[in-house]
Amino acid sequence: MSSVPERGDIDEQYKWDLDSLFASDEDWQTAFDEAREQLDDLRAYEGRATEDAATLRDLLETYEDVMRQVSNVSAYARMRRDEDTRDDDAQAMATRAQSLGSEAASAASFLEPELQELDREDIEQMQAAEPALEAYDHYVDDILRMKPHTRSAEVENLLAELGEVTGASGEIYNMLANADMEFPSVEDPDGEPQAITLNNFTTLQKNPDREFRQRVYETFYDEWDEVRNAVGTAYRNSVKADEKLAGARDYDSSREAALDGPNIPTDVYDTLVDTVRDNLDKLHRHADLKREVTDGDDLEMWDLYVPLVTEESPEVPYEDACEYVTEAVAPLGEAYQSRLAEGLDSRWVDVYETEGKQSGAYSGGTYDSQPYILMNYQDDVESMYTLAHELGHSMHSELASDAQPYVYADYTIFIAEIASTVNETLLTHHLLETVEDEQLRRHVLNQYLERFRSTLYRQTMFAEFEQRTHELSEAGEPLTPDRLDDLYRELKGDYYEPAELDDRIAREWMRIPHFYRAFYVFQYATGISAAVALVENIREEGEPAAERYRNFLASGSRGYPLELLGDAGVDMTDPETIQSALDVYGDSLDEFERLV
Repeated sequence: MSSVPERGDIDEQYKWDLDSLFASDEDWQTAFDEAREQLDDLRAYEGRATEDAATLRDLLETYEDVMRQVSNVSAYARMRRDEDTRDDDAQAMATRAQSLGSEAASAASFLEPELQELDREDIEQMQAAEPALEAYDHYVDDILRMKPHTRSAEVENLLAELGEVTGASGEIYNMLANADMEFPSVEDPDGEPQAITLNNFTTLQKNPDREFRQRVYETFYDEWDEVRNAVGTAYRNSVKADEKLAGARDYDSSREAALDGPNIPTDVYDTLVDTVRDNLDKLHRHADLKREVTDGDDLEMWDLYVPLVTEESPEVPYEDACEYVTEAVAPLGEAYQSRLAEGLDSRWVDVYETEGKQSGAYSGGTYDSQPYILMNYQDDVESMYTLAHELGHSMHSELASDAQPYVYADYTIFIAEIASTVNETLLTHHLLETVEDEQLRRHVLNQYLERFRSTLYRQTMFAEFEQRTHELSEAGEPLTPDRLDDLYRELKGDYYEPAELDDRIAREWMRIPHFYRAFYVFQYATGISAAVALVENIREEGEPAAERYRNFLASGSRGYPLELLGDAGVDMTDPETIQSALDVYGDSLDEFERLV
């Protein structure tokens, strides 16, 4: 019998409050119907987008109104589904909302091709005639930038309608992993059955009993082996969809297509991989330290998550985590800190793991709602860091929504992962400087090192895997499960050279959901690099650097990512930004050895 509670067993204060979106599923249905009707308002502008300045202004305002409503409908349905992925009604809502999103994208598909019939001079003349259009200047500039990769209105409409189909592989994987797969229980060190879930697997891999870790590891990956053909097919088709969509838009590769959206040069990706590759010795040193705290002469794959401290990890109840995180962000200013604290008291967070709940963690919500954070809190140091991470996203959304119109309130993932990691880094500094509990301090420093390992190194390894799988597919090589295993095993061997490889670890690619959002994960690695630089600036300069950072968050997407970061004081085109973060990792390894 599972030890994971049902949702109804959780106190309301630990569940997110969806009322700021819709008070009930019936209200959601009404909004869904209204949003669908609004699509006709948008379609009415097709062929007329640029006939005069006033029409363009009205169109852009209508577009914003429609997309805001669709966003609200989609967010609510997605979160209802994520509360319990076994709920057929909630699944149906999410599916309908996804279809509505595709329909909305199709209805608006004429907008970009028609705008791209203009040039910069035409836009400036329209802005002079209709000053309200000046607010859309960067938005229009970004559309004009994409002109070489935008097809005719007819083709754009077709691609938009196919969005639901091209994203099907990720949906299939999500349902397989979260709703259909059930992992066997294993006997814990006390002889009791221990349930394995997607959420607690990493936590169980930190257990001090090495034989137990091995049982969990082998049971977990043996279960994935049972679905290897299904997962392999899903991933192969996901990669193929990326490839076909990139070709449809006249890109040379899927990677180029993915990075061109946020206007990130592929050199930034290559600089990350090359710089991390040049510093694998630091990761190998970390692995050697792990080997010293295991019970054997060899470092096995089930030892990779083991803490560098041998005593039991201290418990960090959710309320304590909230207090620590709130105190840690004080260098960002009183207004930022107060807003974060208020959010924690306003049920932004869906805290605990329950049966059928979506695994992992994320920050969501819409322009019109409060932020929402999905957690599967485990009362440990890592969960505290995850909370800090997701609150960084949520505060980013809050500041951007306050300062920007809807069209700029969102932000690229490249920027988003900076805000989350700034909070993590501030939390580390705060705890190491204020907490007297030596056990907690050791675990905090271990956690900081693990964040570098899992974010800067592990995500870069994932980035290499994605790049290679897409290159193989684009070269016509079939991506069979065996080929994917071989590729992943090779990368794992490079990154974790001191450890012993086994056949099961080659299946690890199967459990990474981010691979269904191609060329996403590298931004975690660039994010931690930029975050370390920003925090160092804030600690050295104080309020002037904090103000630059807050302005960066408030900018949303009103500017290209590298430009916005440059204004905040960070140059992501410079390898030294990555190297500086890696040097901090090395210094932290030194500090850990001194502390222990």
